[in-house]
Amino acid sequence: MPLTYDVRIYSIETRRDRPKPYRVRWLVGDQKHSKSYTVKAQADGRRSELMTALRKGEQFDAESGLPASELRALNGSVTWYEHTRAYIERRWDRLPAKSRRNDADALATITPALVKSTAGKPSPRALRTALYGWAYNKSRWDQDHPDEVVTALRWVEKNSLPISALEDPATLRVALDAVSTLLDGSPAAGRTARRKRACLSDVLGLAVERRYFSVPVNPLATVKWSAPKSTEEVDPASVANPRQVRALLEGVRRQGDRGAHLEAFFGCLYYAAMRPAEAVGLTASQCQLPESGWGNLTLRGGIVHAGRDWTDDGRAHQVRHLKARAERESRIVPIPPHFVAMLRLHIARHGTAPDGRLFRTSRGGVIQDTGYGEVWADTRTFVLTPEEAASPLARRPYDLRCAGVSFWLFSGVDPMEVARRAGHSVAVLLRVYAKVLAQAQERANRQIEAGLREWHGDSPLPLGDAWGTRTDQGWDSPGTR
Repeated sequence: MPLTYDVRIYSIETRRDRPKPYRVRWLVGDQKHSKSYTVKAQADGRRSELMTALRKGEQFDAESGLPASELRALNGSVTWYEHTRAYIERRWDRLPAKSRRNDADALATITPALVKSTAGKPSPRALRTALYGWAYNKSRWDQDHPDEVVTALRWVEKNSLPISALEDPATLRVALDAVSTLLDGSPAAGRTARRKRACLSDVLGLAVERRYFSVPVNPLATVKWSAPKSTEEVDPASVANPRQVRALLEGVRRQGDRGAHLEAFFGCLYYAAMRPAEAVGLTASQCQLPESGWGNLTLRGGIVHAGRDWTDDGRAHQVRHLKARAERESRIVPIPPHFVAMLRLHIARHGTAPDGRLFRTSRGGVIQDTGYGEVWADTRTFVLTPEEAASPLARRPYDLRCAGVSFWLFSGVDPMEVARRAGHSVAVLLRVYAKVLAQAQERANRQIEAGLREWHGDSPLPLGDAWGTRTDQGWDSPGTR
C-alpha cells in the first residue's frame, strides 16, 4: 500500500481485564492499528513517538502502520541474501525450469560479492555450489544439506550486506563487476553479463516494491554500465552455402544408424531454420507433407534440457512454448519440396515415437545435444577438408539455422518474412545478420545497376547543367538559357 499523510492517533485505551491493559490506537488511511503494553509509561512513550513523527510531517505506511522513518529502519535490516531468497520463492512456481536455473546462476554470481567481510570466507567454488545448488534452488530447501553447504550458507547469512546498501552506487558497482566476471576471474560473455544484470534489476525492482529503499527508484537506473564487448553478429565464415549443407547432410546419413536417423533433424535446422529444441520436439501432427510441392511445419514449442534439479516432475527435459511467445502461440514455416520428401522418407523408414516425435533415441527417449553434437563433429571431419574443418564453417549444429536464415536473406526474401519464419523480431534479425544483409545489399546493388544499364546502355547519365535549371515556373531546358 502507498504511504499517506492521512493519520489519526487516539488517546491511550485502558482495559483492566487484559494482561496488557494499556493500548495505543491509531488510524492510517482506513486501516486500524494498535499496540498493547503492560506498563502505562511504555504506552505513553509509543504514542509520543507516533505523535512526533506526525508533527514532523512524515508519511505513514497504511499496511504496517509505521512512520516512514521506522519503516526504512526496519527494512534496512533485511539483507541481500534474505531478499534474494524471498525473490526466488516468489517467482519459482511460475518460471520454466531453465529460467529458474538462470536466476540461480545470476544470484550465485552476485551474492558472494555483496558481503561485509571476507574473514573466514569459503572458497569461491564452495560458495558457488552452496548458493547455486541449494540456496537458490527451492526444490532442495527441504532436503538435508551437506555439512560443507550448511557452513557456507551460514557464512553468507552472517556477512550479507543489507539490501538498502545497494542504494550506494559504489556497492552497486561491486554487483555489476561480479556479473561481468566468471568464477575464474576472466571476463564474462556480453550475453551472459546482460542476462545476469537483468536478474539484478528484477531483484532491485522487488526491493523498490517492498520499500526497502529511501526513494521509490530502482538504483540500477542511476548507474551507467556497459556489458563486456562481444558480437552477436553471425560470422559469414561460419555460414555454409547450400552446396556445402547438402554435402554435410549426406555425410550425416553415412554416420551409421544414428546418423541416418538424424539427417532430417539437421535438415530441420537448415531448411526450416528451426532451433534445436524445436526440432527435438517436432511431431508428425505438426507436419503437412504433400506428395508434391511445398509443405508446412506448424511449430508450437520445443523440448528444453533443464536438468532434473530444476523441474517440478524431476525429469531432465521440459516441454516449453515458443521462445519469446505466448503459451499457445504457433509459427508456420513453409518448407521446400526437397525437404518435404526428406521428412516423408524419414517417417517411412523410422516411424515416430509413441507421442508422435520424429526424432528419438534408440529407446524412444529425447535426443540429447551431446548425442547429435558428436554426430555433427564426426560429419565435419568426414566431409570437410582439413582447412575447412579447422575453420568456423558450420562448427555447431546451430550454425545450420544461421545458414538457413542467411540463405533466405541472400535470396531476396523480405526481412520481415524471414524474421517471422525464424521466430524472432526484425530488430534481432537486422542486428544478428548485419554482415549477411550487407552482402545481400551488394548483390541488390549489382542487380539495380544491371537494370539501369539495360535502360540506358553504357552511356553515362546526364548530370549538372544537362538537366537545366530549377525556376519558380519549373525546369528550364539547357537550350533556353
